[in-house]
Amino acid sequence: MKLLNLEFTRIAHDTFRIAGSKVLYTDPYRVAKRDEADIVLVSHEHFDHMSPDDLKKVCGPGTTIVASPLCKDGLKGMKVKETRFLDPGGKFTVGQIVIEAVPAYNINKFREPGTVFHPKAEKRLGFVVTLDGTRVYFAGDTDFIPEMKSIKCDIALLPVSGTYVMTAEEAAEAAKAINPKIAIPMHYGAIVGSEADAKRFKSLVKNCQVEIV
Repeated sequence: MKLLNLEFTRIAHDTFRIAGSKVLYTDPYRVAKRDEADIVLVSHEHFDHMSPDDLKKVCGPGTTIVASPLCKDGLKGMKVKETRFLDPGGKFTVGQIVIEAVPAYNINKFREPGTVFHPKAEKRLGFVVTLDGTRVYFAGDTDFIPEMKSIKCDIALLPVSGTYVMTAEEAAEAAKAINPKIAIPMHYGAIVGSEADAKRFKSLVKNCQVEIV
């Protein structure tokens, strides 16, 4: 679908193909066909975000991978143009495309008492990408965290399934705080969550100017 000046295809889970003057993929997972990307973003090391088999389908000698340092071991041996690891707050430019790494972590999704699935200290990532003048926020695996209130973007890709990430209700609050022109739900239909979560998210984002797609 065409959103602003970019073409978005949601493939599965947190995987989007975003096409403008360049082609970008987020967290490739369950990719069905071969397609060489210019840029691939990898938010963290979990199997449904850093999948070597899926990365091979979208990476080639002209691809730049930008990833969390937690992905270093898993990305060894990838035959790409360049691999760059960023901490939260880091920035990298590929041609005219600016990639900003932002925090992604849990505050209330617990693996066991006192231990969240995605601790802040482990430096998993979201990204804000400026492509062809449009700023796209890919939130990664995260709760509604304070840093989101500082995100400036035109399009926000937000997880909605709960368990490991924001619930639909929390994502709706995040959308209102970020106030993008467009918000797109993700992180459903594969590991956890269903289309019902996406629809509930849409129903909850009211009384603001955010369009839900």
